[in-house]
Amino acid sequence: MEILPSNNILDNYKDLSVIQRKVDNLNKDDDEKLMEVCREFESIFLYMVLKEMKKTVPEDGLIEKSQASRIFEDMYFEELSKEMTKGNNSLGIAKMLYDQFKNGRVKL
Repeated sequence: MEILPSNNILDNYKDLSVIQRKVDNLNKDDDEKLMEVCREFESIFLYMVLKEMKKTVPEDGLIEKSQASRIFEDMYFEELSKEMTKGNNSLGIAKMLYDQFKNGRVKL
């Protein structure tokens, strides 16, 4: 039986036009939705950072990496990146993007 990798967070946003459409569909009063889109972007960024950081850790070789463990790691990094963007504990990328979009200075 073949286990295929799950659809991770990057599969949904391979094209920046998806995020651009979300921003374009927002009204001027949709501050919460705009912030949510900015948090999604920050989450994608953090997911990519975590995946690249994982590549720098040498594998010990005692336990062979299975497809299931790789899928679990992907899911873990995805959820971790989402949690890292919640509340006031984020890196601040979402807030900076929000301010830029709100002032109309950014267009994807």
